[in-house]
Amino acid sequence: MDTEAQPDVERDRSSSPQGRIGRSRFAVPGPRGARARLRAARGWWDGLRLWQEVALLAVLCLGTLVLVNTFLVQPFLIPSGSMENTLRVGDRVVVNKLAYRFGNQPRRGDVIVFNGAGSFVQDPPPGNPLTHLVRTVGSMAGLAQPDETDYIKRVVGVGGDRVTCCDKRGRIMVNGQPVEEDYLYPGDAPSQIPFDIVVPPGRLWVMGDHRSDSRDSRDHLGDPGGGTVPVDEVIGRADWIGWPFDRMRALHRPAGFAHVPPPAHPATGGAHG
Repeated sequence: MDTEAQPDVERDRSSSPQGRIGRSRFAVPGPRGARARLRAARGWWDGLRLWQEVALLAVLCLGTLVLVNTFLVQPFLIPSGSMENTLRVGDRVVVNKLAYRFGNQPRRGDVIVFNGAGSFVQDPPPGNPLTHLVRTVGSMAGLAQPDETDYIKRVVGVGGDRVTCCDKRGRIMVNGQPVEEDYLYPGDAPSQIPFDIVVPPGRLWVMGDHRSDSRDSRDHLGDPGGGTVPVDEVIGRADWIGWPFDRMRALHRPAGFAHVPPPAHPATGGAHG
């Protein structure tokens, strides 16, 4: 039998165009491709000059710092004694910018950083752009004082609260409940200025812990908003003292506000407690 005339039924069909399996352009590169890219990147880095390496690392570090400070946490240099003895001049506090990002609202007793433009500062003076840039970069690392419109105070009343000074024993009252403020600067009275205000919806009544050395909501009773601060202008909550080392500690919400009842006329824009 002439075997050469028989059809080659065992022929490898993988060589036929119909039988080929082509590699997709979108296939995940294998280990060889990844190693090649790594070698190329390493070769590119090795080709940089020293000043180029330093400049690139500086840009990467600055970019990371900006992202962290914009969306997560930011150090804040305490510039005055208005929050003594809780916070002292030169302390660096860590401000949690996520504290009020997901539906949470400032609560009574929180120490907050906020932009006072339009509430504590009605007409911010025009600033030098270069000075503003230097201050912004320095404040990101907690090395420079914050903007002149940034303040740090304690929340005493939220939207709907009636905050009054004072009862017969000289204590601040919130919704008729006297508040024991054990965080006040030693020897300070809760307030030498009498006031009686209902906090509007979406706003906060804030005061410094060193009442005799604090320009706070009491000093702006005659301004638009009656001394209250918009919740939307809150930058974040001060959660930690990060510097100096001997003062490192967490900042907790004081227990004095735990027994404050809800306001008689609840208002949206502020959580209670």
